[in-house]
Amino acid sequence: MMRIFFVFCLVVFPMILLAQNTISVHVNNVSSKKGKVNVAVYNSDEAFLSFEQVLTTESVQANEGSVVLKIANLPAGEYALAVFHDENDNGKLDTNWLGIPREKVAFSNAEMKTFGPPKYKECAFHITSDYIININL
Repeated sequence: MMRIFFVFCLVVFPMILLAQNTISVHVNNVSSKKGKVNVAVYNSDEAFLSFEQVLTTESVQANEGSVVLKIANLPAGEYALAVFHDENDNGKLDTNWLGIPREKVAFSNAEMKTFGPPKYKECAFHITSDYIININL
């Protein structure tokens, strides 16, 4: 009986520690069905808004009104999201000559500021299980 318990602990305990979670990102106020809605997931201040250090990304065909993106296989931890509507579907965030986005952008838990994007800590949230977040473009 003790051996069965020991084997059970060896198998189940690591699975609990490495439990993977899904973030369901509900993006509202999508202006058209053109292009795609993209989300980038970051897990540190140093990586935030860096294309080279993004943890993972997901995209879905745009739909006027709202779309849902699912980010799977995330361990418990702190994350921040950046979302943009790539209306012309060219795979990048279009900006003007000053670097100001021409396409709609949004962030988890924060809004674009007058002089740039919010900081990681303003956007960050913590997950310990599956999580639903609403973001308005």
